[in-house]
Amino acid sequence: MIADLQCVVLDCPAPRELAAFYRAVLGGDVDRSDPRWSLGEGWSTLHAPGGLVLCFQGVADHRPPTWPGPERPQQFPLDFGVADLDAAQEQVLAAGATLLNEGAGARSRRVYADPAGHPFCLVRH
Repeated sequence: MIADLQCVVLDCPAPRELAAFYRAVLGGDVDRSDPRWSLGEGWSTLHAPGGLVLCFQGVADHRPPTWPGPERPQQFPLDFGVADLDAAQEQVLAAGATLLNEGAGARSRRVYADPAGHPFCLVRH
């Protein structure tokens, strides 16, 4: 092993708003003091339960990925395990996600876009 994963950084137009969205999905603390990262108008963090840290970097000309088209690839999609896909779907949609693909039948994953357009999946576990 060479390293351990410290955080995942997502470019977006509104860092604090996207941090709040992912807090609704994962729980945790937005912009908790941490000497590894600076905070400010163009930067926000989410310290999720279990040690995961997501960072959100403001980019003025952010262009979200296109899904499923290849014009602007997904870049770094995130998968989140849930016990109940229907209940989780209601919650992420209420928090600001957009449904991209519900799949057919008893499929165990659904694809969404966060408010900045990054694809993510809810996966039944």
